[in-house]
Amino acid sequence: MKTFSISDVGKKRSMNQDYMYSMEKPVGALPNLFIVADGMGGHNAGDYASRHTVEMIEQFVKETTLTEPVAIMKAAIERANERIVRDAKEHGELEGMGTTVVMASICGKRMTVANVGDSRLYVVNEKMKQITTDHSLVEEMVRMGRIDKLEVKDHPKKNVITRAVGAAPEIEADIFEVELTEGDMVLMCTDGLTNMVEDLDICNIMRRQRDVAEAAERLVEAANANGGKDNITVLVIEPFSNEVKVC
Repeated sequence: MKTFSISDVGKKRSMNQDYMYSMEKPVGALPNLFIVADGMGGHNAGDYASRHTVEMIEQFVKETTLTEPVAIMKAAIERANERIVRDAKEHGELEGMGTTVVMASICGKRMTVANVGDSRLYVVNEKMKQITTDHSLVEEMVRMGRIDKLEVKDHPKKNVITRAVGAAPEIEADIFEVELTEGDMVLMCTDGLTNMVEDLDICNIMRRQRDVAEAAERLVEAANANGGKDNITVLVIEPFSNEVKVC
């Protein structure tokens, strides 16, 4: 397995409220762990929410006695949500904070994914497939048939999130279990990339590069070249670059 992650403040923001975690070695019962989060709130609140959510998830995964990836991920996100909701109540300057989170772990050819919000996970090979589903107002409008998929990018409410860590006392993460194949690459990212670069261009950039580091760096460059309106975080995984672990 090869991985590379990068986070960039972008061209318009003064602070990076994204946060990420990448560990190829075992974390608790998981053979590896990858997390990307995009915070929202006041000047410091978004940074606090994303960083503490990722740190709480990592800590929970390390300490839990749970052994199944799905159970671990659900419980980790629930625990982080409890912490963020509590901190927002106790500290006025953090009121209204929240964060997206997408996390993944790969064991052999099986990948388990959890997400809340609109940070995404894709599998890229000859084509690119979005695995996660955005928890956003415009995606709900698309599913209800109120707007066309082509209208999403320029919709004035495209950044309105319908589910986030810290937004409510109870939270439900979406879970996806994916069968990977030889040649697949995995892309995890915040919307600072996907709002700036079309999916087809993301796919082409990833397929042209020699390694995961080049792929991640070129994606960030493309987002900034197209305006860099938000923080940009990219985590690229090449699962089968070495011998596949049998779990």
